[in-house]
Amino acid sequence: MKRMIIFNILLILSLLVKALPATAQSPKSMIGVNVVLKSSIQDGILADLNRFGKVREVVPEINALTMQIRAGDLESIRSLPYVAAVNPDAERNGAPVDTVAVQDFSNGLSTWDLDAINVTDFGFNNRQVAYDGSGVYVAVLDTGLVDIWRQLFPQERIAVEYAKSFGGGGREVGFVSEQPNKWEHDQNSHGTHVTSTILGYSLRGIPVNGVAPKATVIPVKVLNQNGSGWSSVVARGIVYVADLKAGPLANYPVVINMSLGGPVLDAMEKAAIDYAISKGVIIVASAGNSGEAGMGYPGAYAPVISVAASGWIGEWTPAGNRAWWYNRNVAEPTNPDDFYITDFSSRALTGQDLDVAAPGSWVVGPYQVNSSNTPTYYFLGGTSMASPHVAGIVALMAQKSPALTAATAENILTGTAIFLDAGCRTIFTPYGTSRYVCWGSDATGAGLATADAALAGTP
Repeated sequence: MKRMIIFNILLILSLLVKALPATAQSPKSMIGVNVVLKSSIQDGILADLNRFGKVREVVPEINALTMQIRAGDLESIRSLPYVAAVNPDAERNGAPVDTVAVQDFSNGLSTWDLDAINVTDFGFNNRQVAYDGSGVYVAVLDTGLVDIWRQLFPQERIAVEYAKSFGGGGREVGFVSEQPNKWEHDQNSHGTHVTSTILGYSLRGIPVNGVAPKATVIPVKVLNQNGSGWSSVVARGIVYVADLKAGPLANYPVVINMSLGGPVLDAMEKAAIDYAISKGVIIVASAGNSGEAGMGYPGAYAPVISVAASGWIGEWTPAGNRAWWYNRNVAEPTNPDDFYITDFSSRALTGQDLDVAAPGSWVVGPYQVNSSNTPTYYFLGGTSMASPHVAGIVALMAQKSPALTAATAENILTGTAIFLDAGCRTIFTPYGTSRYVCWGSDATGAGLATADAALAGTP
């Protein structure tokens, strides 16, 4: 078993690159901007806006559009009476062979992170909750899936009929396009690892459990092949999922997971989130990996359920135990003294909304480093890994209560979380050393989310 895993850690530092303010650019330089209107989109408004540049993309569901303009015209557009908000497009960073011969991994191997949120216990065939995500759709807005996804996930669990890829965006482009089939040709693997937490995965033939192994995942590629992208593209992905919820998925619960973010709240992205929630979609997002620099958006936006990254003090003990992630039992009942908040997990600044914490340190899953047809597996650390744990819990809650709303889901999660006080812990590394980590009350939200408590609180 030890040889099946490539032991490595990759911190997903999706929030370190900050968008260059338009004021720092030459007034004549071309930039892409996102515009939200106070009214519906009308021909007269479009004609007037075209005086300042070129309208590229129109999103009528949220009264928004993208434009390519000169940086010096940004303030002129902002002052127009019909414009509610405008900003430069904000950066966002979070051929199949063989198939998996099972429909779900609910009888699969438990891993430490699933044990920590009380979905499974030590060993195989050990589900600790009565729900598995059946009938719930989880849209993963990310990088898409790698070519060999059918070796990793049951085909029945991936909604290929709704899978989508959006590209483009950016300050100098201002145009968002659809990219047929690119969602299943990802070269980054971030979205594949995120999906593996929700559904579980095949570890070279060994089934590994997932938080919601019978949910149906909709891959929506909104990040490019290096794992970065633009808020205009993310907004298009959110609106696409919202329209699915309003249309063919009207009778099913729909959850969005966004393991991505950036330092500012984009107006178009905000409008898309509000629109999706109004249609009944529940949105979960990573808090960000910027530590004391603060949370990323859209996670910090209050209607979104945001997730910080926690770890377990049982990691890498005893020294040299490279199989700890599946062969060690997290003690029950859950003791907050057994957990910590990672040093990279974003802390909430004034005005930012951090909801709960979930496992985001040393989480094993499939991660391709090249275009090989042989699956490889890595430890990843980041709030990108924490978010799908909570999205999976929400899927279980929505299975129990299909009419669950975003506000109710957030209230239940924060109301049932295990309080984790500010503090310090000694944690161990794979190199036989230890280090001391500390965090304050701004790092934990309401505390540690667990599936059993959240389900007990779901009517």
